Amino acid sequence: MARIYAIGGGKGGSGKSFLAANFGALFARQGHNTVLVDLDLGGANLHSLLGLRQVKKGLNSYLNKSVSDLSAVAVPTEIPNLHLISSVDCSLEIGNLFYAQKVKIIHAIHRLPFDTVLIDLGAGSTYNVLDFFLSAHEGIFVFTPEPTSIQNTVQFIKAVYLRRVKQILKHYAFSNVVKELAGESEAGLVRSPLDIVDRVMIKDPDRGKLLEKELRKLAFKLVLNQYRKHIDETLGNKIEKVCNRHFYAGFQFLGNIAYDERVHNSVLAKTLFVNKYPYTPTSTDLKQVSEMMLKNAGKTPSAIGKYGEV
Repeated sequence: MARIYAIGGGKGGSGKSFLAANFGALFARQGHNTVLVDLDLGGANLHSLLGLRQVKKGLNSYLNKSVSDLSAVAVPTEIPNLHLISSVDCSLEIGNLFYAQKVKIIHAIHRLPFDTVLIDLGAGSTYNVLDFFLSAHEGIFVFTPEPTSIQNTVQFIKAVYLRRVKQILKHYAFSNVVKELAGESEAGLVRSPLDIVDRVMIKDPDRGKLLEKELRKLAFKLVLNQYRKHIDETLGNKIEKVCNRHFYAGFQFLGNIAYDERVHNSVLAKTLFVNKYPYTPTSTDLKQVSEMMLKNAGKTPSAIGKYGEV
């Protein structure tokens, strides 16, 4: 069974696609049969980062039933063991997926015959983005040192967490509690996903314990991209501690990815950074983070949220 990583964040421009492409190449180098799935619906660009000028088949071929198996649209790249499933061929309305289409994509991803799957997500916190993120075995939040990026990432974490809380409440039929919480939300007593958990524990301690147990299964990773020397080196570790203190979930900071002006050059050249500039601090950081990601690859994977239960 493939291990699925979802790479997301609340703000565009944080480097999610850059990291997904380079991590994919590094995984492939280690002998892992890897596929990149571009689910930045409406803004797909992974193919260009991989040097592919056009993609003749992709996600749309699966959605319109031209092919019955999603793996049939996984196109090989110039890097051995690395494939791409692009959404660049989809219509402009792809960002507004129907629920059935979303579930179909998620289930198909879990059936892909690869060792490793990397999902590149777009910015924002729509239900599609949140559910794709929660369908993975490991969710990776990418942020940059700018205050706006950190704030957006925190908001995205809260949105993911709230989405999972609602899934659990619905799955275990917490109907009475949900109705009461809805009333308290209108009254202003419930303002965040953390408030919801606290209120459930107060109103129904037994179910509160069940909710906490399910939330403890959440395992998230953090990556600080575009790190500069004047930035506090422990910033990522501090955010990890704050998240672990305030959420019933597990957060792990994987490391800093150094800023390098040549990243822009590699993007313009449509060449992977780790290939074009292999002996730079940024490439070293990318390798170290990818190695940390692969440490858990031998364990039996379990999805973050209900959509991965196929």
